[in-house]
Amino acid sequence: MYYVLKKRNLMKIINSKTFYKRHVNEIMSLITEEESALNLVNSKSSFRDHPSTLETILVDPEVGINIDALAFKNKKYQTIFLTDLFEVSTDILELLSTVKKLLGKDGIIVICSINQKWNRILNLFERLNLKDKNHKRLFINSTIVLNIAKVAGLEFVTQRNKQIFPFKFLGLGSLINNVLEILFFPFSFGIRIYSILNQQEKFNEEKKYSKSIIIPAKNEEKNLKPLLKQIPKLEEDHEIILAIGDSADKTYEVAEEIKETPHWPFEVKVIKQTGKGKANAVWEAVEEASKEVIVILDADISVNPETIVQFSSVIDTGKASFVNGTRLIYGMESGAMRMVNNLGNRIFQYIVSIIIGQKITDSLCGTKVFFRKDFNKIKLWKELVQMKDPFGDFDMIFTAGYFGLKILEIPVRYQARVYGVTQIKRFRDGYKLITYLLNSIKIFKMSSNAR
Repeated sequence: MYYVLKKRNLMKIINSKTFYKRHVNEIMSLITEEESALNLVNSKSSFRDHPSTLETILVDPEVGINIDALAFKNKKYQTIFLTDLFEVSTDILELLSTVKKLLGKDGIIVICSINQKWNRILNLFERLNLKDKNHKRLFINSTIVLNIAKVAGLEFVTQRNKQIFPFKFLGLGSLINNVLEILFFPFSFGIRIYSILNQQEKFNEEKKYSKSIIIPAKNEEKNLKPLLKQIPKLEEDHEIILAIGDSADKTYEVAEEIKETPHWPFEVKVIKQTGKGKANAVWEAVEEASKEVIVILDADISVNPETIVQFSSVIDTGKASFVNGTRLIYGMESGAMRMVNNLGNRIFQYIVSIIIGQKITDSLCGTKVFFRKDFNKIKLWKELVQMKDPFGDFDMIFTAGYFGLKILEIPVRYQARVYGVTQIKRFRDGYKLITYLLNSIKIFKMSSNAR
């Protein structure tokens, strides 16, 4: 067995430092500074060194990993990368089963492998001595990854590919690569495949996480009290945070009155939003949240607050790390959503599903649940996208998709609001969301945009 725990410079592959550099950027963009990460690298691969502070182990694919020989065998990692190991391993199941022992409860494994569509071309490059020779690569596709992962007690979350043109080419290489990645991303032509897995066993566990229920509200004076009366009393510790925007009515005064009312079965906090927009209200409230799980609930009572119990159950039983509500399964109450909005939502959910590689049926439902600790990932995604999401829904969904969080949806019955009018400006907000989508495509599909 050959182990090396060092920080080194990666070597080239296909005689291209650009290919190596893009790969390093890609894997580094998937981890936050607060998380522990490990890179397991094929010792015979051109990627056997790494220039970052990421812990690196060189592994002989013919020998495998001996956990007992590791000085830090009891350490758990949030993200483990397998670089050029999976497709040349002599025992894939044993590899995944062993690596899983080093994985933290909510961690992910990222398989960084070569796209099987490039095997013949790469073999030709090796015969022509244009590329370092490697072990014979297995023909791996997402179905194979999915099946083997299940046996190892892991679940396949998503897969994406990067890099079609891995050269600098007189300074034009990145531009050429970006154009090709955008044009051909539906066809999975990228040389490098990134498959994300998470642990399946946690689905059998149950823990009652504490909840912070965040309710952004603007011009919702007459909705707040009826809404809070309908919020179920959860078994676990929970709090309500009312994030109040600059309102034309007495929404803030009613919120303060609610906070001072002693008979609520939960603590009520009120914050006055300092910025503008629903998204800003939510993020300011998350900063004030003190519980383990964040629950987002709209103030217009268009979704029955009782659904919080179902949403919480998905998180508590470990079935997903991000729960998204969908209004487009059941029939809607008359007047609940305008026809143009309905059409736009259906188009958006289709495009978003393609971009993130996970099927969703409603990208703009206001009811969402995620772990408070994943807020750091949301912040990192917002730095990457450099676009303002007026509602915060895209920020949350794209964060979950980019960082490989398991997404599950729960259908909700969408009903017309009783008081007030919608805060959505169809054309202005629609334009912002379209621009946001275009920028997100670049981040998901263009390797040079990785951090």
